[in-house]
Amino acid sequence: MRIALDAMGGDHAPATTIGGAKQAIESISDLQTLYLVGDETLLKAEVDAQSLPPAKIEIVHASQVVDMHESPAKAIRRKKDSSISVATDLVKNGTCEAVVSAGNTGAAVAAATIKLRTLPGVDRAGIASPFPNEHGLCNLIDAGANPEAKAHHLLQYGIMGSVYAQHVLGRTSPKVGLMSVGTEDGKGTDFTREVFALLKDSNLNFIGNIEGHDLFETHLDVVVCDGFTGNVVLKSCEATAKALTKWVKREMQKNTLRKIGALLVKPAFKAAMANVSYEEYGGSPLLGTNGICIIAHGGSSALAMKNAIRVAAESVSHRVGPHIVEEIARTEGAAKSARSVETVAT
Repeated sequence: MRIALDAMGGDHAPATTIGGAKQAIESISDLQTLYLVGDETLLKAEVDAQSLPPAKIEIVHASQVVDMHESPAKAIRRKKDSSISVATDLVKNGTCEAVVSAGNTGAAVAAATIKLRTLPGVDRAGIASPFPNEHGLCNLIDAGANPEAKAHHLLQYGIMGSVYAQHVLGRTSPKVGLMSVGTEDGKGTDFTREVFALLKDSNLNFIGNIEGHDLFETHLDVVVCDGFTGNVVLKSCEATAKALTKWVKREMQKNTLRKIGALLVKPAFKAAMANVSYEEYGGSPLLGTNGICIIAHGGSSALAMKNAIRVAAESVSHRVGPHIVEEIARTEGAAKSARSVETVAT
Protein backbone atom coordinates (compact mmCIF):
# COMPACT_ATOMS: atom_id res chain seq x y z
CA MET A 1 0.00 0.00 0.00
CA ARG A 2 1.34 3.41 -1.03
CA ILE A 3 0.00 6.67 0.43
CA ALA A 4 0.87 10.27 -0.42
CA LEU A 5 1.10 12.72 2.48
CA ASP A 6 0.88 16.48 2.00
CA ALA A 7 3.73 17.01 4.44
CA MET A 8 3.45 20.82 4.29
CA GLY A 9 -0.28 20.93 5.09
CA GLY A 10 -1.42 21.94 8.57
CA ASP A 11 -0.78 24.56 11.21
CA HIS A 12 2.28 22.80 12.62
CA ALA A 13 3.75 21.16 9.52
CA PRO A 14 6.15 19.65 8.78
CA ALA A 15 6.98 18.60 12.38
CA THR A 16 3.57 17.08 13.07
CA THR A 17 3.10 15.55 9.63
CA ILE A 18 6.48 13.84 9.80
CA GLY A 19 5.78 12.79 13.39
CA GLY A 20 2.47 11.28 12.25
CA ALA A 21 4.25 9.58 9.37
CA LYS A 22 6.67 7.94 11.77
CA GLN A 23 3.84 6.66 13.99
CA ALA A 24 1.94 5.39 10.94
CA ILE A 25 4.95 3.50 9.63
CA GLU A 26 5.39 1.86 13.02
CA SER A 27 1.73 0.85 13.41
CA ILE A 28 0.30 0.12 9.92
CA SER A 29 1.67 -3.19 8.70
CA ASP A 30 0.21 -2.89 5.18
CA LEU A 31 1.92 0.45 4.54
CA GLN A 32 4.56 -0.24 1.92
CA THR A 33 5.72 3.31 1.16
CA LEU A 34 4.72 6.72 2.47
CA TYR A 35 5.40 9.49 -0.01
CA LEU A 36 6.21 12.74 1.79
CA VAL A 37 5.42 15.71 -0.43
CA GLY A 38 6.81 19.20 0.18
CA ASP A 39 9.97 21.27 0.39
CA GLU A 40 12.71 18.66 0.03
CA THR A 41 15.25 20.47 2.22
CA LEU A 42 12.79 20.99 5.09
CA LEU A 43 11.46 17.45 4.88
CA LYS A 44 14.89 15.81 4.81
CA ALA A 45 15.90 17.78 7.90
CA GLU A 46 12.72 16.76 9.76
CA VAL A 47 12.98 13.14 8.64
CA ASP A 48 16.55 12.98 9.96
CA ALA A 49 15.57 14.72 13.21
CA GLN A 50 12.77 12.23 13.88
CA SER A 51 14.68 9.19 12.54
CA LEU A 52 12.18 7.88 10.01
CA PRO A 53 13.19 4.57 8.37
CA PRO A 54 14.52 5.36 4.84
CA ALA A 55 13.16 2.11 3.38
CA LYS A 56 9.56 3.14 4.11
CA ILE A 57 9.54 6.70 2.79
CA GLU A 58 9.99 8.59 -0.44
CA ILE A 59 10.41 12.37 -0.46
CA VAL A 60 8.79 14.14 -3.42
CA HIS A 61 9.72 17.79 -3.85
CA ALA A 62 7.03 20.45 -4.15
CA SER A 63 8.13 24.08 -4.20
CA GLN A 64 4.82 25.69 -3.20
CA VAL A 65 2.30 25.56 -0.34
CA VAL A 66 -1.38 26.55 -0.41
CA ASP A 67 -2.02 28.82 2.57
CA MET A 68 -5.16 28.51 4.65
CA HIS A 69 -6.54 31.90 3.53
CA GLU A 70 -6.12 31.32 -0.22
CA SER A 71 -8.98 30.72 -2.64
CA PRO A 72 -8.95 26.94 -3.20
CA ALA A 73 -9.80 26.84 -6.91
CA LYS A 74 -7.41 29.70 -7.77
CA ALA A 75 -4.63 28.14 -5.71
CA ILE A 76 -4.94 24.80 -7.50
CA ARG A 77 -4.83 26.54 -10.88
CA ARG A 78 -1.98 28.92 -10.06
CA LYS A 79 0.14 26.81 -7.71
CA LYS A 80 0.61 23.72 -9.81
CA ASP A 81 3.67 22.71 -7.79
CA SER A 82 1.96 23.01 -4.40
CA SER A 83 2.32 20.10 -1.99
CA ILE A 84 -1.41 19.23 -2.15
CA SER A 85 -1.42 19.31 -5.98
CA VAL A 86 1.71 17.17 -6.30
CA ALA A 87 0.45 14.71 -3.66
CA THR A 88 -2.88 14.36 -5.48
CA ASP A 89 -1.06 13.86 -8.79
CA LEU A 90 0.65 10.83 -7.24
CA VAL A 91 -2.80 9.25 -6.86
CA LYS A 92 -3.89 10.40 -10.31
CA ASN A 93 -0.92 8.76 -12.05
CA GLY A 94 -1.23 5.54 -10.06
CA THR A 95 1.92 5.91 -7.95
CA CYS A 96 -0.16 6.07 -4.76
CA GLU A 97 -3.57 4.76 -3.72
CA ALA A 98 -4.55 7.57 -1.35
CA VAL A 99 -3.69 11.15 -0.41
CA VAL A 100 -3.82 12.69 3.08
CA SER A 101 -3.75 16.42 3.87
CA ALA A 102 -4.27 18.65 6.90
CA GLY A 103 -3.88 21.78 4.80
CA ASN A 104 -6.45 24.06 3.19
CA THR A 105 -9.63 21.93 3.10
CA GLY A 106 -11.05 23.67 0.07
CA ALA A 107 -7.79 23.16 -1.83
CA ALA A 108 -7.76 19.45 -0.94
CA VAL A 109 -11.36 19.11 -2.19
CA ALA A 110 -10.60 21.10 -5.34
CA ALA A 111 -7.45 19.11 -6.10
CA ALA A 112 -9.23 15.79 -5.64
CA THR A 113 -12.33 16.69 -7.66
CA ILE A 114 -10.41 18.42 -10.47
CA LYS A 115 -7.54 15.97 -10.80
CA LEU A 116 -9.12 12.67 -9.77
CA ARG A 117 -12.69 13.43 -10.91
CA THR A 118 -15.66 11.68 -9.37
CA LEU A 119 -16.42 7.98 -9.49
CA PRO A 120 -18.73 6.69 -12.26
CA GLY A 121 -22.32 7.61 -11.34
CA VAL A 122 -21.32 10.07 -8.61
CA ASP A 123 -22.29 13.69 -9.24
CA ARG A 124 -20.65 15.41 -6.25
CA ALA A 125 -18.10 14.30 -3.67
CA GLY A 126 -18.91 14.80 0.01
CA ILE A 127 -16.83 15.04 3.18
CA ALA A 128 -17.84 12.41 5.76
CA SER A 129 -16.94 13.84 9.17
CA PRO A 130 -16.92 11.45 12.17
CA PHE A 131 -19.14 12.26 15.16
CA PRO A 132 -18.90 10.18 18.35
CA ASN A 133 -22.21 9.52 20.10
CA GLU A 134 -23.76 7.31 22.78
CA HIS A 135 -23.92 4.34 20.38
CA GLY A 136 -20.53 4.56 18.71
CA LEU A 137 -19.48 6.60 15.70
CA CYS A 138 -21.63 8.19 13.01
CA ASN A 139 -20.52 10.17 9.97
CA LEU A 140 -22.05 13.47 8.91
CA ILE A 141 -21.97 13.95 5.14
CA ASP A 142 -21.50 16.51 3.64
CA ALA A 143 -19.36 18.53 6.03
CA GLY A 144 -18.42 21.23 3.55
CA ALA A 145 -17.41 20.02 0.09
CA ASN A 146 -20.65 21.02 -1.68
CA PRO A 147 -22.49 23.92 0.02
CA GLU A 148 -25.03 24.35 -2.79
CA ALA A 149 -26.18 20.78 -3.17
CA LYS A 150 -29.20 19.43 -5.01
CA ALA A 151 -31.59 16.83 -3.63
CA HIS A 152 -30.13 13.91 -5.60
CA HIS A 153 -26.66 14.81 -4.34
CA LEU A 154 -27.88 14.14 -0.79
CA LEU A 155 -29.32 10.80 -1.86
CA GLN A 156 -25.86 9.88 -3.13
CA TYR A 157 -24.33 11.12 0.12
CA GLY A 158 -26.58 8.72 1.96
CA ILE A 159 -25.48 5.88 -0.30
CA MET A 160 -21.77 6.69 -0.02
CA GLY A 161 -21.93 7.22 3.74
CA SER A 162 -23.76 3.92 4.12
CA VAL A 163 -21.13 2.10 2.05
CA TYR A 164 -18.34 3.60 4.18
CA ALA A 165 -20.13 2.67 7.41
CA GLN A 166 -20.70 -0.87 6.23
CA HIS A 167 -17.33 -1.73 4.72
CA VAL A 168 -14.91 0.35 6.80
CA LEU A 169 -16.69 0.69 10.15
CA GLY A 170 -18.25 -2.78 9.98
CA ARG A 171 -21.89 -1.71 10.44
CA THR A 172 -24.65 -4.05 9.30
CA SER A 173 -27.50 -2.23 7.56
CA PRO A 174 -26.26 1.27 8.52
CA LYS A 175 -28.91 3.64 9.87
CA VAL A 176 -29.27 6.84 7.86
CA GLY A 177 -30.89 10.06 9.10
CA LEU A 178 -31.61 13.40 7.43
CA MET A 179 -30.69 16.59 9.29
CA SER A 180 -33.79 18.78 9.68
CA VAL A 181 -35.61 20.98 12.19
CA GLY A 182 -37.94 18.27 13.50
CA THR A 183 -38.40 14.52 13.36
CA GLU A 184 -41.86 14.53 11.72
CA ASP A 185 -41.94 13.53 8.05
CA GLY A 186 -43.25 16.89 6.86
CA LYS A 187 -40.76 19.04 8.74
CA GLY A 188 -38.15 21.19 7.03
CA THR A 189 -37.85 23.23 3.87
CA ASP A 190 -39.04 22.28 0.39
CA PHE A 191 -35.48 21.10 -0.23
CA THR A 192 -35.29 18.79 2.80
CA ARG A 193 -38.75 17.40 2.07
CA GLU A 194 -37.60 16.56 -1.46
CA VAL A 195 -34.51 14.82 -0.06
CA PHE A 196 -36.68 13.01 2.48
CA ALA A 197 -38.81 11.52 -0.33
CA LEU A 198 -35.73 10.32 -2.23
CA LEU A 199 -34.19 8.70 0.83
CA LYS A 200 -37.46 7.08 1.83
CA ASP A 201 -37.87 5.50 -1.61
CA SER A 202 -34.27 4.23 -1.68
CA ASN A 203 -32.83 0.91 -0.52
CA LEU A 204 -31.12 2.62 2.40
CA ASN A 205 -32.02 1.91 6.03
CA PHE A 206 -33.51 5.40 6.33
CA ILE A 207 -34.89 6.21 9.79
CA GLY A 208 -36.25 9.65 8.86
CA ASN A 209 -35.57 13.21 9.92
CA ILE A 210 -33.28 13.92 12.85
CA GLU A 211 -32.39 17.03 14.84
CA GLY A 212 -29.06 18.33 16.13
CA HIS A 213 -29.18 16.49 19.46
CA ASP A 214 -29.64 13.18 17.64
CA LEU A 215 -26.05 13.41 16.47
CA PHE A 216 -25.02 12.53 20.02
CA GLU A 217 -28.01 10.64 21.43
CA THR A 218 -29.56 8.52 18.67
CA HIS A 219 -28.25 5.29 17.19
CA LEU A 220 -27.14 6.56 13.78
CA ASP A 221 -24.43 5.59 11.33
CA VAL A 222 -24.89 8.28 8.68
CA VAL A 223 -26.33 11.80 8.93
CA VAL A 224 -27.11 13.44 5.58
CA CYS A 225 -27.16 17.19 4.91
CA ASP A 226 -25.89 19.77 2.41
CA GLY A 227 -22.34 21.05 2.77
CA PHE A 228 -23.38 24.46 4.10
CA THR A 229 -25.42 22.98 6.95
CA GLY A 230 -22.84 20.29 7.66
CA ASN A 231 -19.97 22.72 7.93
CA VAL A 232 -21.92 24.98 10.31
CA VAL A 233 -22.83 21.96 12.47
CA LEU A 234 -19.25 20.67 12.48
CA LYS A 235 -17.63 23.98 13.44
CA SER A 236 -20.30 24.77 16.02
CA CYS A 237 -19.76 21.41 17.73
CA GLU A 238 -15.97 21.84 17.68
CA ALA A 239 -16.27 25.32 19.19
CA THR A 240 -18.71 24.11 21.86
CA ALA A 241 -16.40 21.27 22.89
CA LYS A 242 -13.44 23.66 23.19
CA ALA A 243 -15.45 26.21 25.17
CA LEU A 244 -16.82 23.62 27.61
CA THR A 245 -13.35 22.22 28.20
CA LYS A 246 -12.00 25.70 28.91
CA TRP A 247 -14.89 26.59 31.24
CA VAL A 248 -14.64 23.36 33.23
CA LYS A 249 -10.88 23.73 33.69
CA ARG A 250 -11.30 27.33 34.81
CA GLU A 251 -14.01 26.47 37.33
CA MET A 252 -11.93 23.58 38.70
CA GLN A 253 -9.12 26.00 39.59
CA LYS A 254 -11.22 28.52 41.55
CA ASN A 255 -10.53 27.18 45.04
CA THR A 256 -8.62 24.48 46.89
CA LEU A 257 -11.58 22.17 47.33
CA ARG A 258 -12.32 22.21 43.61
CA LYS A 259 -8.66 21.57 42.81
CA ILE A 260 -8.75 18.47 45.01
CA GLY A 261 -11.94 17.35 43.31
CA ALA A 262 -10.34 17.96 39.92
CA LEU A 263 -7.53 15.55 40.79
CA LEU A 264 -10.09 12.88 41.69
CA VAL A 265 -12.11 13.23 38.48
CA LYS A 266 -9.13 13.85 36.16
CA PRO A 267 -8.98 10.24 34.80
CA ALA A 268 -12.72 10.24 34.02
CA PHE A 269 -12.54 13.71 32.47
CA LYS A 270 -9.55 12.69 30.35
CA ALA A 271 -11.34 9.55 29.13
CA ALA A 272 -14.47 11.53 28.26
CA MET A 273 -12.47 14.10 26.30
CA ALA A 274 -10.73 11.33 24.37
CA ASN A 275 -14.13 10.28 23.04
CA VAL A 276 -14.66 13.66 21.38
CA SER A 277 -11.06 14.33 20.32
CA TYR A 278 -10.47 14.60 16.57
CA GLU A 279 -6.99 13.20 17.20
CA GLU A 280 -8.47 9.75 17.78
CA TYR A 281 -10.47 9.77 14.54
CA GLY A 282 -7.73 11.27 12.39
CA GLY A 283 -9.42 12.55 9.29
CA SER A 284 -12.55 12.76 7.19
CA PRO A 285 -12.79 10.84 3.91
CA LEU A 286 -13.85 12.79 0.83
CA LEU A 287 -16.24 10.18 -0.54
CA GLY A 288 -17.01 9.96 -4.24
CA THR A 289 -13.68 10.84 -5.84
CA ASN A 290 -11.85 8.41 -8.11
CA GLY A 291 -9.11 7.85 -5.55
CA ILE A 292 -8.97 7.99 -1.76
CA CYS A 293 -8.62 11.47 -0.24
CA ILE A 294 -8.52 12.01 3.54
CA ILE A 295 -8.86 15.52 4.96
CA ALA A 296 -7.37 16.04 8.44
CA HIS A 297 -7.92 18.91 10.89
CA GLY A 298 -5.68 21.93 10.28
CA GLY A 299 -4.43 21.83 13.87
CA SER A 300 -3.64 18.11 13.76
CA SER A 301 -1.01 16.72 16.10
CA ALA A 302 1.30 13.87 15.16
CA LEU A 303 -1.22 11.42 16.64
CA ALA A 304 -4.03 12.90 14.55
CA MET A 305 -1.92 12.63 11.40
CA LYS A 306 -1.09 9.01 12.19
CA ASN A 307 -4.78 8.26 12.50
CA ALA A 308 -5.58 10.15 9.29
CA ILE A 309 -3.08 7.92 7.48
CA ARG A 310 -4.72 4.92 9.17
CA VAL A 311 -8.14 6.00 7.86
CA ALA A 312 -6.64 6.24 4.36
CA ALA A 313 -5.16 2.75 4.67
CA GLU A 314 -8.50 1.32 5.85
CA SER A 315 -10.35 2.95 2.96
CA VAL A 316 -7.90 1.47 0.46
CA SER A 317 -7.93 -2.03 1.96
CA HIS A 318 -11.74 -2.14 2.13
CA ARG A 319 -12.08 -0.96 -1.50
CA VAL A 320 -14.45 1.89 -0.68
CA GLY A 321 -14.42 3.33 -4.21
CA PRO A 322 -15.52 0.18 -6.06
CA HIS A 323 -18.20 -0.52 -3.45
CA ILE A 324 -19.60 3.01 -3.93
CA VAL A 325 -19.73 2.54 -7.71
CA GLU A 326 -21.56 -0.78 -7.29
CA GLU A 327 -24.10 0.63 -4.84
CA ILE A 328 -24.78 3.79 -6.88
CA ALA A 329 -25.40 1.65 -9.99
CA ARG A 330 -27.65 -0.73 -8.04
CA THR A 331 -29.70 2.11 -6.58
CA GLU A 332 -30.12 3.86 -9.93
CA GLY A 333 -31.09 0.54 -11.53
CA ALA A 334 -33.75 -0.05 -8.88
CA ALA A 335 -35.07 3.49 -9.34
CA LYS A 336 -35.35 3.03 -13.13
CA SER A 337 -37.19 -0.25 -12.65
CA ALA A 338 -39.63 1.41 -10.24
CA ARG A 339 -40.30 4.22 -12.73
CA SER A 340 -40.88 1.69 -15.50
CA VAL A 341 -43.41 -0.20 -13.39
CA GLU A 342 -45.15 3.05 -12.50
CA THR A 343 -45.34 4.08 -16.18
CA VAL A 344 -46.84 0.73 -17.19
CA ALA A 345 -49.37 0.94 -14.35
CA THR A 346 -50.57 4.35 -15.51
